[in-house]
Amino acid sequence: MRKLFSNLPNLLKLTYQGWKEDKASRLSAALAYYTIFSLAPLLVIVIAITGLFWQREVVQSQVMTQVAGLVGPEGEAFVSSLLTSANKPAEGIIATLVGIITLLFGALGVFNELHNALNTIWDIKEEETKGFLQSIKKVIFSRLLSFSMILGIGFLLLVSLVVSAGLSAAQETVGNAIPISEILLQLANLVISIGVITVLFALIYKYLPDAEIAWRDVWLGAFVTAILFSLGKMLIGLYLGNSAVASSFGAAGSLALLLIWIYYSAQILFFGAEFTQVYANQYGSKIVPEEDVIQPEESPQPGSKATREFKPQFAVSAASAVMAGEKRLERENQQTARVFVGLMAASFFTGILTTILGLRRK
Repeated sequence: MRKLFSNLPNLLKLTYQGWKEDKASRLSAALAYYTIFSLAPLLVIVIAITGLFWQREVVQSQVMTQVAGLVGPEGEAFVSSLLTSANKPAEGIIATLVGIITLLFGALGVFNELHNALNTIWDIKEEETKGFLQSIKKVIFSRLLSFSMILGIGFLLLVSLVVSAGLSAAQETVGNAIPISEILLQLANLVISIGVITVLFALIYKYLPDAEIAWRDVWLGAFVTAILFSLGKMLIGLYLGNSAVASSFGAAGSLALLLIWIYYSAQILFFGAEFTQVYANQYGSKIVPEEDVIQPEESPQPGSKATREFKPQFAVSAASAVMAGEKRLERENQQTARVFVGLMAASFFTGILTTILGLRRK
């Protein structure tokens, strides 16, 4: 950790260079576009998942409160209208099933785009799939993984609700007995919020890219990203609250507010991904592709990304062959964990499907 702080200026410099060269602004714009179309189905499914364990009205109210805190009342009204439209009942079983399938694929779209963006930032080149069956297997696995991420978001939302309820109960119980009780509870709420966001970013960095990265590097990168995200959230909120963005776009003002917030938040997420890559390759266990491939050294052009010292190089040697075997074993263990998560997602699918059917028929 001391080495990290002593080399922090150089670390941030390399992070910014990578962020610029990977065109993170363009990736953020693409992610914001996909998120807008995935937002309604994603929220419907997350609320349905959390509603299995908590009152749905409370869950939706909590989500809308968080949205209002992020993008203001106009953005909240826009998201609320999206949810209302997505929850409109469909006539007939076929129409309902088609609507549910559309919801699922719409919700998964943002994770596919995020997966591709993180692969770009971490310099992961996907191998071309050979054969129709392998392509189908890859698509199914990708959808299962994305659906698992949705389950993870639902679980984190449930944890957040439980913690918020506990803090509210504690505040009512303690009352004015302790003068600084409110400050302590707000501080506890902030710490827990950063903790939940850290876990979410850790899951994204660990499982979405086609790469192997040690958990210790993931946790540090996720924590730094969560701190940046929390600070950025306040700054973006101040900017949107004190600017005339909504009125400048007229009827599309609410949509513009939401797009701007997602765009800047995505830039923070990708900056954190660059930081994670630089730290892992400079001081950690390095980020390597999932595929069991020993890449030969190339002669990069001067000034290119490949010439930066934090980029890993692979040489064909006896030592690298041993490392490849160890990585293969680690990858197999990781794939086993992913399959388990996918099976867990599939096991929840029936209950969630039934819940959404019930919601769409009301």
